[in-house]
Amino acid sequence: MVKIVDFKTYQTEDGKDFCTLIVQGGVEAVKSQETERTYLTARTARVACTFNEITCKSLIGTDLNGEIQKVEVEPYEYTVKETGEVITLSHRYEYIDEQERIVKENVLREEEVF
Repeated sequence: MVKIVDFKTYQTEDGKDFCTLIVQGGVEAVKSQETERTYLTARTARVACTFNEITCKSLIGTDLNGEIQKVEVEPYEYTVKETGEVITLSHRYEYIDEQERIVKENVLREEEVF
């Protein structure tokens, strides 16, 4: 289960506005690679939508079936807002709905058999 926590408005190259919903998963404990201390975090992802700003605002707080999964991608540079540090990442977080999650799990199980 994920919750819609915010939205962001962008503009296309031809000047049209569109929104993305920001969804957040549950709290999870993660161990820092630098300090080896445990901290709590929650995965977030952006989901494209066809809604205007008024509708997006009204959806904040809504729960959706599904989860946020870590997906491997080509390496890219990311600047940490709080520190200005530039790091290289090779993943992103993506929302998948419940049905898609079930299909992916079944595919993984079949791959394990072979």
